[in-house]
Amino acid sequence: MTIRLSSQAIDNIVENVMQMVNQSKDEVFEMTEEGRKEYEYLSGELESTKKKVKEYIKNGDQLENEVKNHRKKLAAVSRDFMKYSEEEVRKVYEKTHDLQTKLVIMREEEKLLRKRRDEIELRLTNLTHILQRGEELTAKMTVIFNFMMDDMKQVNEMIEDAREKQEFGLKIIEAQEEERKKLSREIHDGPAQMLANVLLRSDILDYVIKKGSPEEVSKEIKSLRKNVRASLQEVRRIIYDLRPMALDDLGLIPTIRKYVDRLTEYHNIHVDFIVFGKEKRLDSKYEVALFRLMQEAAQNVIKHSEATTIKVKLEILKDRLILIVADNGKGFNPEEKSDNSFGLIGMKERVEMLDGKLEIVTGEGKGTTVTINVPYSLT
Repeated sequence: MTIRLSSQAIDNIVENVMQMVNQSKDEVFEMTEEGRKEYEYLSGELESTKKKVKEYIKNGDQLENEVKNHRKKLAAVSRDFMKYSEEEVRKVYEKTHDLQTKLVIMREEEKLLRKRRDEIELRLTNLTHILQRGEELTAKMTVIFNFMMDDMKQVNEMIEDAREKQEFGLKIIEAQEEERKKLSREIHDGPAQMLANVLLRSDILDYVIKKGSPEEVSKEIKSLRKNVRASLQEVRRIIYDLRPMALDDLGLIPTIRKYVDRLTEYHNIHVDFIVFGKEKRLDSKYEVALFRLMQEAAQNVIKHSEATTIKVKLEILKDRLILIVADNGKGFNPEEKSDNSFGLIGMKERVEMLDGKLEIVTGEGKGTTVTINVPYSLT
C-alpha cells in the first residue's frame, strides 16, 4: 500500500521530531545537572573524609606511641614482678591491652575511611567524564535543533521532491516506537525491579538499625550496596546498548570486540570473535547496521537458545561484507515460529535496506547460524 503525505502532515512530522530532539536535549541537560549536584556533594564529602583520615593517622600515631611505652612498662613490670603488687601488674596489663584494642579499632576505622576516600575519588573521576560527555551531547543536540529550525522549509521541499522516502520515514518512526517499547521492558524488568528491591532492603536496614546488632547492620549495608551496584551495572548496560560511543569513535570491529567482552562478563557465556580481511573503517550506515544485526542475533541467543558458546565472524571482502553469528544452543523449528520471533522481521528489514540477504539455519537441538551477506565495495 502506498502512503501519501500532505505538506501539512510532513510539517507535523518534522515538528514532532524537533520536539523530540528538544525534549531529549532538556533531559540530557537535567541528567547533567543532577550529575553536577552529585559531584559537588561528593567533593564536599571527599574533603571531609580527607580531614578525618589525617586526624585518624595523627591520633593513631599518638596512640601507637602510647602502646609502645606501655609495652615497655609492662615488660619492666614482668621482669621485676617481685617489686610490684599483683594489683599493680594487673592494672599495667589491662591498660596496655585497652590501648592495643583502641589502636586496632582506630587503624581499622582509618582503613575504612581510606577506602571510602578512594571510592569517592574514583566516582568523581567517572562523574567528570560523564559531565563532559553530557555537555558535549547537549551542545550537539542544540546544534541539531537549531539546524532543523533554520532549515525546516528546505527539508520539507526535499521530502516533497522525494515522496518515495515518505514510507521509509514512517518505518523509522515505527522502529523508534519499537525501540522505546523494548527499552521500557528492559527498564521495567531490570533497573526498576532492582531499585524496588533496594527500597525494600532500605526498609529492612531501617528496622535492623533500630533492633539489630552492629554485625547485622553491617551485613545489611553490604547487601544494600551490592544491590545498588547491580542496578548501576544494569543501567550502564542499557545505556551501552542504546548507542555504543565506541561505534562512532573507533568503528565497527573494536566496538564488536568490546560488546562480546561485555556479553562474556554479564552473561557468563563464551564468545569468540574472528575477523577475516583487512580491518578498516566502513561507511557509517554499514557499521551501525551490522553492529545492530550482530547485537540482535547475540541477544536472541542469550534470551532463547540456552547456548554456552557464541561464534561471531566478520568477513571483509572486496565486494561484500559477511557477518555470521552461530551458537551451540537448542535451536528451534522455523515452521513452529511466527514471523515476529526473535526480532527476525527487524533484522530482515535492516538487511533489505542494505540490499543484502539474511539466511538462518537452525533445527531443534542443532544450534542456530545467522548469516548476513551485504554488497559493499572497498575503496
